Amino acid sequence: MIDLTARQVQILRAIIEEFIETAEPVGSDTIDKKFNIGVSPATIRNEMVYLSKQGYLKKTHSSAGRIPTPMAMKLYVNELMKEKELTVADEVSTKEKIWRNRNEMNILLSQITRVLAERTQALAVAMLDEDHLYHSGYANLLSMPEFYDIKVMRHVLQLVEEAALLEEIFNYAASENPIQVVYGPELGNKNLEPVGVIHMTMDIHGQPCHLGVLGSSRFNYSYVIPMMKYVRGLIQDIVE
Repeated sequence: MIDLTARQVQILRAIIEEFIETAEPVGSDTIDKKFNIGVSPATIRNEMVYLSKQGYLKKTHSSAGRIPTPMAMKLYVNELMKEKELTVADEVSTKEKIWRNRNEMNILLSQITRVLAERTQALAVAMLDEDHLYHSGYANLLSMPEFYDIKVMRHVLQLVEEAALLEEIFNYAASENPIQVVYGPELGNKNLEPVGVIHMTMDIHGQPCHLGVLGSSRFNYSYVIPMMKYVRGLIQDIVE
């Protein structure tokens, strides 16, 4: 665990979860009213200043509140978040849709992207190589306020159309974790500031394949991460 006190972790988690829910910068008054932190708004403000100096929060131009940085979001995903247990209905429906198309690669990848888009309410992408791209769920982006900005939307569409850019994302800061998370600011493109990508790489019928979902950095991580893990397990069962 990073060098933060229990109270600082509690405040940071509250800010992240409030931001995920509302898409708005979070202020100390909101944290005081909605979360049982047990300290005054002034103390919460002081802790938020400290968290900002440590790189976990940042200000926006339009509000006195703060939003979590990619570093904070990764801490949340890796250490603070509690994964939800998938329902039996989720598992059965997902397995049926993928399993029945397991023998034909093109159909399988098309179905995987459709299932991931439906389950995560994001844009799902699969890439075998730069000549074989599969995607589904563009309309899901329009339900997220971040993509009302035409510049953001245009750069996302450009990203999906250019396989080399996707390859760069999939290979960015790879680690041993089977599920990777990358954020727009890490890629040095200010027009992708609010964008997040959750992805994994695995072999399917002997071919390396990247699978990912692209959307707002405010993913419902506690559901999306276990869903990605479940799909990964299904694919591994298919190819064994």
